[in-house]
Amino acid sequence: MKISDYIAGTIGRFAKGYVFTYTDFVTVVNSKEGVIKALNRMAKAGKIVKLAKGKYYKPENTPFGKLQPTQAQIVKDLLEENGKVIGYLTGYSIYNQLGLTTQVSNTIQIGKNQIRPNFKRERYTIAFIRQKNTITKENIPLLQILDAIRYIKKIPDANIETSCKRLLDIIKKLPATDKSTITRLALKYPPATRALLGALLDELNEQTLSTTLYKTLNQISKYKLPGTNQILSTASKWNIV
Repeated sequence: MKISDYIAGTIGRFAKGYVFTYTDFVTVVNSKEGVIKALNRMAKAGKIVKLAKGKYYKPENTPFGKLQPTQAQIVKDLLEENGKVIGYLTGYSIYNQLGLTTQVSNTIQIGKNQIRPNFKRERYTIAFIRQKNTITKENIPLLQILDAIRYIKKIPDANIETSCKRLLDIIKKLPATDKSTITRLALKYPPATRALLGALLDELNEQTLSTTLYKTLNQISKYKLPGTNQILSTASKWNIV
């Protein structure tokens, strides 16, 4: 079978929007150069789309044009390596999913233990947020919530009051074990994040957990989050002004 026929047949079995590279084929086709040439020819012919150097995807055609892959597909090489989680979508990439904003950004933010400079991939800017906690599949949803608390001032098309209301609802619905875990994870976040999470937990009558955070804070420091006291009754206790 010709290399081009094998590659075309394999791509035909991929889901639409799936991002792939030459490595998806070299286990069967031993010629890396042959695979790359075949993929570039298919991209030139419009059968696949080139996302970035060495990265392609099978497009889904609609009356409005070709759909982009999901953000997770676009940056999947930055989220997992050899089956191990090394990063997670966060920030602008996740605010919409959390119901904190209706806007969708062209910036994809990724939380990682080791960060790198921002770069462009197709129409997206890929940016990084340093995460001091060990990243696991289980704790990613909690890290995303903590990142939203940390960057609450930067959530687009939202104010602090509405964001606090939504975060209260999100945290309220967490199982008790997750509330305990998010408190532990918050210990590696800046003081302002710990203070706001503590005030949110206080509002939900989770004083045992909030006390853990309160003990880590400098009682002289103040955290400027205007409007918080309209939603959180103990904001002043946490020096949130």
